[in-house]
Amino acid sequence: MTGILSLYRSTIGKKVVMALTGFILTAYVFVHMIGNLKVFAGAEKLNHYAEWLRLDMGYPILASFQGLWITRIVLLVAVGLHVISALQLWAMANAGRAVGYAQKKPSYTVYLGQMMRLGGIAIAFFIGYHLLHLTTGSIHPEFVHGEVYHNVISGFQNTLVSVFYIAALVALGVHILHGTWSMFQTLGLNNRRYDAMWRTVALLVTLAILVGDLSIPVAVLAGWLY
Repeated sequence: MTGILSLYRSTIGKKVVMALTGFILTAYVFVHMIGNLKVFAGAEKLNHYAEWLRLDMGYPILASFQGLWITRIVLLVAVGLHVISALQLWAMANAGRAVGYAQKKPSYTVYLGQMMRLGGIAIAFFIGYHLLHLTTGSIHPEFVHGEVYHNVISGFQNTLVSVFYIAALVALGVHILHGTWSMFQTLGLNNRRYDAMWRTVALLVTLAILVGDLSIPVAVLAGWLY
């Protein structure tokens, strides 16, 4: 345990934590996207899937709601560790930067780091909005508990809401693209022989998530889903 804590205190340890938690979160976003696509199969399919997530995920090993809450706890821990590690790495980088270096013209990596931090803040805001909109229904005027299909369709029929989701999903895609590539670097999987392959994997994963998620608000706005 002491060795693990010592590793975490180092820069590389925090980067490894960010890589692993980033993988967990990206995997969840990918699976979540696949589940969301059931909206194209109709109300019955999507509502049944949502009910399965709440009541039967993990059955017969887990009781009703346990699978859902275990997933939520894992995600909460992953998000917490991801954010804390990112903030600590940022603080360590600022503390270790010499005055002379700080006065130099910012490099591409500095700009990229700033973009990732701003993107992370935007994504955090989006997650909060998404939960209040389609999970609790607190800010969804037509929300009906248990009627997931209705909530999704009626929610995205508001043009401003759909535009906000589209913009947020694009920001999420940019974050995932850079984060996935950085994960391969941190875990030592990148080299000259495999760089192109890992870049392609990162791009394909990002595009799959983007196209899948964006297809829903676009389809609602276009009148293909109603």
